[in-house]
Amino acid sequence: MSVTDIDLTRRRRHLVLAICSSGLLVVGLDATIVNIALPSIHRELGSSLAGLQWTVDAYTLVLASLLILAGSTADRVGRKRVFRLGLLVFSLGSLLCAVAPTPSALIAARVLQAIGGSMLSPVAMSIIRTVFVDPAERARAIGVYAAMFGLSIALGPVLGGVLVAAVGWRAVFLVNVPVGAVAILATHRFVPESRANRPRRIDPVGQMLVIVGLASLTYGIIEGPDHGWGSIDIVVSLALAALALAVLIPYELRRREPLLELRWFRSAPFSGASAIALCAFAALGAFLFLNTLYLQDVRGLSPLRAGLCMLPMALMVLVFAPLSGRLVGSRGPRPPLLAAGVGLIAAVAMLTQLRADSPIGYVLLAYTVFGVGFGLVNPPITNTAVSGMPAGQAGVAAAVASTSRQVGLTMGVALAGAIAGGSAALGGGTAAGFTAATRPAWWMILGAVAAVLVLAVVSTTRWAEATARRTAEAHA
Repeated sequence: MSVTDIDLTRRRRHLVLAICSSGLLVVGLDATIVNIALPSIHRELGSSLAGLQWTVDAYTLVLASLLILAGSTADRVGRKRVFRLGLLVFSLGSLLCAVAPTPSALIAARVLQAIGGSMLSPVAMSIIRTVFVDPAERARAIGVYAAMFGLSIALGPVLGGVLVAAVGWRAVFLVNVPVGAVAILATHRFVPESRANRPRRIDPVGQMLVIVGLASLTYGIIEGPDHGWGSIDIVVSLALAALALAVLIPYELRRREPLLELRWFRSAPFSGASAIALCAFAALGAFLFLNTLYLQDVRGLSPLRAGLCMLPMALMVLVFAPLSGRLVGSRGPRPPLLAAGVGLIAAVAMLTQLRADSPIGYVLLAYTVFGVGFGLVNPPITNTAVSGMPAGQAGVAAAVASTSRQVGLTMGVALAGAIAGGSAALGGGTAAGFTAATRPAWWMILGAVAAVLVLAVVSTTRWAEATARRTAEAHA
């Protein structure tokens, strides 16, 4: 069946939303749930700081590299088919993570997880885009969907703490298997098939350039502190990343049906949403990575208590993400984006003053304010990414926003580790030394969230809205 918009009953539409959200839940959880297990993985498998960074970034890097390909493939061969395959591969990867005997085996299994996960996030978003035809109802649905993603990201450390304390770090992966099995059955039974009437051609050269660029950049940032920034492999890696980007842009502009539709970025709201996603999720990735080590290695908290300290953040995301979705539907993206920028700046400014003996109430307040800001930021990003784009390219448009998120998470973890240095982590120094070593990283994060506020202002002006209308008309 080749369709763009699907007419379903209201109950069926909301059931589809629940199924898509469940797939997104496991993808989001596994982007952050592993953070709380890092000290346990280090102790049991003997992983280095760089190994721990790769345990997180191997997942987000592969996700970022394959999301656009997965979105365009789903538009071509069927969104339901790709979504169901993604659930199967993701569940298999999770099982292999749970039984991994070495750090290398764990990282390899994380790569398989991410291959499956890349088929879930943009495809689920494009399914929702085709099922919810009414713009106001779609905005509310996207608000729920984005809330699930934001909640999964924030809830990861909390659930991870419970599972690590009760069972062990392997449980953070094993829990995905039954969830995936149920989601596969529900997808087969209730999700309608859809595809684009005129899907894009596969772009293998563009896809390879994206993978090489992102992988080289991440490798250079993560391994730079250990190998030396002037070492041959790091210089070559960073140069290769720059070369891949320099080749990708003109190559994609010349293609009739590129992997990455750079012309969409003529829309200021679309490009602004992508940049905001990159900055906000870089801040989130660095925030979770640094605070996991701070709570367990500096404060001496157990994984369970460290996870519970993240609960205020998760609760705020749960409350404010649906509220943000409703605001987008009734008043547009500007109010929640501006409020998100202010909240994130306030929270990170507090964390720049973090000390080993900071009152726990101060720490929890900073986490709470961060959760408010992060809960508000995600729904307007998602809605802007898909609402103004052609319905037949919903998978690709959603994938661009998802890619920005995953690139942000990857870069946030890589940069935080590189700036803080290995001596700041894994108990390799004093508690005071940790907070001193991580302070520059917090200032980096403050710069990222300040950019969120600036981009929110610029991308929601009347001029920006006019660029969105012209871009939509040109690609209708």
